[in-house]
Amino acid sequence: MALVQVLTATVIGVEGHLIDVQADLSIGEPSVGFIGLPDAVLLETRDRIRAAVVNSGEHWPNQRITLGLLPATLPTPGSLGDLAMAVAVLAAAGAVPAEALARRLLIGELALDGSVRPVRGVLPAVLAARERGLSRVVVPAANATEAALVPGVDVDPVADLAALLRLLRGEPSAARPIPPEMERPEPGDLADVAGQPRGRLAVEVAAAGGHHLALAGPPRSGRTMLAQRLPGLLPRLDSQAALEVTAIHSVAGVLPAGSPLVAWPPYQAPHHSSTPAALLGAAVGGMVRPGLASQAHRGVLYLEHAEEFTRPVLDALRHPLDTGQIEIVGAGATVRFPARFQLVLSSQPRAGHGGDRPAPRQHRRAGLHPFTGLLDRIDIQVELTAPSVAAIRADAAEGRGHAAARVAAARAAMTARLATTPWRVNAEVPAAALRQTWPLPATARRPLEQAVELGALTTRGAEQVLRVAWTLADLTGAARPGRDQVETALGLRIPDRDV
Repeated sequence: MALVQVLTATVIGVEGHLIDVQADLSIGEPSVGFIGLPDAVLLETRDRIRAAVVNSGEHWPNQRITLGLLPATLPTPGSLGDLAMAVAVLAAAGAVPAEALARRLLIGELALDGSVRPVRGVLPAVLAARERGLSRVVVPAANATEAALVPGVDVDPVADLAALLRLLRGEPSAARPIPPEMERPEPGDLADVAGQPRGRLAVEVAAAGGHHLALAGPPRSGRTMLAQRLPGLLPRLDSQAALEVTAIHSVAGVLPAGSPLVAWPPYQAPHHSSTPAALLGAAVGGMVRPGLASQAHRGVLYLEHAEEFTRPVLDALRHPLDTGQIEIVGAGATVRFPARFQLVLSSQPRAGHGGDRPAPRQHRRAGLHPFTGLLDRIDIQVELTAPSVAAIRADAAEGRGHAAARVAAARAAMTARLATTPWRVNAEVPAAALRQTWPLPATARRPLEQAVELGALTTRGAEQVLRVAWTLADLTGAARPGRDQVETALGLRIPDRDV
């Protein structure tokens, strides 16, 4: 047989794209040539797959070999396509039955000894195969449970090239792997943050409505403890969101071994020395990897000591906060990663504004965060003080279970109200939609209008307070916010107001 076709995949961002690998053997000087986008990685692939075939006890054709990777406009699959290229050559030489390759995707990296090594991006590749109507996929044994997350596709795990060739020649394969249920990491309890009822309320409201949160306060005010407890209040990811998050972590290469499905909202806390590339993503080994902001998709991104982050890093977060995605422009292509996370900023007051000593409002707001361009996108902004021993002893803090139950009930109310809209939580609803579709009575709006008239709030800030007021109503089971909810929402925004 002179010409065969095998399917593999390449991953762009977090989307899989199928690649047709065509192998042609012809008379001529023994060589291996490639047709497709030029890529230096292919030269390494040529030597790698030849060594793997020979070291697996197979004969490498002593002919002119041409490998075509189509569509030629897509980036090459890199090591993801090693198995497909090796099998295509052997099938063209008649060593593998061509019918065994029909409707089957092959992905995996070959070592020189013929062993099949795990690769990144298996989940998006298998999802692409299912959309194309393929019924079977061959993956490295180490990626088998990840591939098995996709329903409707039979997974054949292989440990080496020899095992794959036995499978294609008709010998039975290993049983389909069953992905284990991922256990939720043990979350901290809100009751641990004693003496901070204002902070606990802010975290609960943020969890319920999906709001971004800024916490300012001196050391020992509980900022980090509060932020770390936010993911524990968030509900489990639904099946679509879980696969979406898992695909990101697969491409990033951070999926935990044995429990590949990310079923709970992720939590990322980059150090203040992180670069824009670490936060947004960068090209590594020919593939653009998602950064920590995208790895926090559907979860929490916590920036501790936000005032220590460089301005380019903070400014880079504006686009994902506005659009829910990150765009990285590379050579000839734009890669997009989902990045709809909850941002939590934590900062200490500037020198002269720390401790319990009050400061003028304009300085206190500046001390909350130095870059108002980012702060203006934060719905809830709370300033904390270090609680006294008496306040800690007197605080009857509830456990996480009570707050989590209220958050779940509030999310259910939002889901029912927003069912016919493109939004999931209150933080995503434009203020114009709130005013037109769900208007508030004049008595409820009055405190908000007064704050704007006095200059305590901008128009954009008033819109954010309105969204928080709706979340407070959902937490209390009210049909719509009243004056009390609006007042409380103002207290979670303006430093001088009590909650």
